[in-house]
Amino acid sequence: MAWGVPPRPPSSKVQALYELCKRTFPSPSAAGTSPSPPPADAVRSISSLMDTITPADVGLRGDNAEDDRGHGFFESNFLKGSARVARWAQPITYLHIYECDAFSIGIFCLPTSAVIPLHDHPGMTVLSKLLYGSMHVKSYDWIEPTVLASTQPARLAKLHTDDVRTAPCPTSVLYPQSGGNMHCFTSVSSCAVLDVLAPPYSEDAGRICTYFHDYPFSSLSAAGQTKIAGNPDSYAWLEAINTPVNIYMRPGTYTGPKVQT
Repeated sequence: MAWGVPPRPPSSKVQALYELCKRTFPSPSAAGTSPSPPPADAVRSISSLMDTITPADVGLRGDNAEDDRGHGFFESNFLKGSARVARWAQPITYLHIYECDAFSIGIFCLPTSAVIPLHDHPGMTVLSKLLYGSMHVKSYDWIEPTVLASTQPARLAKLHTDDVRTAPCPTSVLYPQSGGNMHCFTSVSSCAVLDVLAPPYSEDAGRICTYFHDYPFSSLSAAGQTKIAGNPDSYAWLEAINTPVNIYMRPGTYTGPKVQT
């Protein structure tokens, strides 16, 4: 680069997002398998950039995810024979943009009434931007110190979010221990979500996705004396689904700007 010549700006918002994530998120191999969440100002910078990203910026039409980009679905042996299987098996398309050990960038496209069931993000910071459409989001964080149920292997969690989001809306952020680390999505209309996961799931590093059932607080009792603050409806018991949950996903075709590494 010639002296006195400023660097060229990123060629696209996707490129800008990649470059900002690369500066922000350290590689787990360099900082341990569960790096600390990045500084708040760095997260705000990424969130602010994601707030400006439109469907057109990532090669989407902005009004219909139900096109021929490939299909994916969530299926579980546990769910077979259940009345919920039809909703949980709605086709969901994943558009891969970029992934390394430190972070991943991708888009989930959901048709109307599709469900991504309740799951966690161990040791991860996740930024999610609803690009278009409407989605119901329900999320929880664990109560600390740990509170267990007396009659079954369930743990107490506090409700963080239970509402419908409609684009355009601010980017949401969850952290390893706050912000609604365990969440589920139900599409109210066809919608698309741009996700940044830092670091991504990795079985080798112990970041394994766990799925949960949630039960009303009143349905179980705690093992020992437990006092809760506020409305009992703001709490729930979460029990891990131990039956293997297999995610079958055929990636769609990402047609937006490519990342230049």
